[in-house]
Amino acid sequence: MVITLDSALEATLNELARRQGVAPEVLAVNALRERFLAAALQPLDEWERGLLEAARPWGVSLPNSALSSEGLYD
Repeated sequence: MVITLDSALEATLNELARRQGVAPEVLAVNALRERFLAAALQPLDEWERGLLEAARPWGVSLPNSALSSEGLYD
């Protein structure tokens, strides 16, 4: 699939990608995934609904080295 962007959208995408340190294509695909795949995910019951509502992209994953006994004190 090829998507044609107007110059304003392309410039914005390039600038945001530069700030985040990723390729513009990666930023665009991630944005599309968040927008469309998240909407397609429908919970099957109340437990799944609560789990999906609690999930938020807050923070980052720690590397495995940070979880070792030595890494905890660095």
